[in-house]
Amino acid sequence: MTQLLRAEGLTFGYDAGVVLHRVAVVLNGGEVVALIGPNGSGKSTLIKVLIGLLRGEGTVEWEGREIGIWKRRQLARRVAYLPQTPACEGGQTVAEVLRLGRAPYWGAFGVESLRDAEVVGEVSQTLGLGELMNRRMEEISGGQRQRVFIGRCLIQEPAAMLLDEPNTFLDLKHQVELGELLRRLAKERGIGVLMASHDLNLAGAFADRMVLLCGGKVVKSGAVGEVLDAELLSRVYGVRMERVERAGGSPVVIPVVPD
Repeated sequence: MTQLLRAEGLTFGYDAGVVLHRVAVVLNGGEVVALIGPNGSGKSTLIKVLIGLLRGEGTVEWEGREIGIWKRRQLARRVAYLPQTPACEGGQTVAEVLRLGRAPYWGAFGVESLRDAEVVGEVSQTLGLGELMNRRMEEISGGQRQRVFIGRCLIQEPAAMLLDEPNTFLDLKHQVELGELLRRLAKERGIGVLMASHDLNLAGAFADRMVLLCGGKVVKSGAVGEVLDAELLSRVYGVRMERVERAGGSPVVIPVVPD
């Protein structure tokens, strides 16, 4: 696998205190890595540091180059980012939001190429957005909006995607479809996917590796079966967990509800 991202010793804090403490993470092309942990563990902050939106101590390298060397436009062609609460301007149509994914490729006057139109068309069909292209964003459901924002990321044709809770607003069917899509993109196109998730089992079903954060530190990093450890997760989440083994699939962890 080609190493896309290498980060070491990441430390970052706000006025309230340290949020990340000497975190290390690696992302390779062709793999899906799930970033898990309880609220306040530092997942969103870590993603923002990795994309350069926040600067702290430590090293972040994309494709062997320190992040400070990259121009924003260049990095946007290689790395797509979906924030936890993506937004768009009022009145924009689905097509207009999707086309913004091609902005890193536009010339000085924002003129779109034939390739831009092709990519937008391909992604809209892949995500089932074809019939929504002329609808305004405020006219569609929350789940449809989230698929549009994910589509905007795909339209960048990135080498890596950093997704902060991409399943927000998606019903179960579309959550599964998104997981299948991300896994397929990783395997067929060599895209590296790092996604923060609260759903341990859904993340484990589609991830190749998992990184468990707690209190701004990496508690465990490794294969899904190694991280979805009931005793470990019980300590991290503060609730007793049990693990269920599945033949031919990743294990499932469930909270133990007192009688």
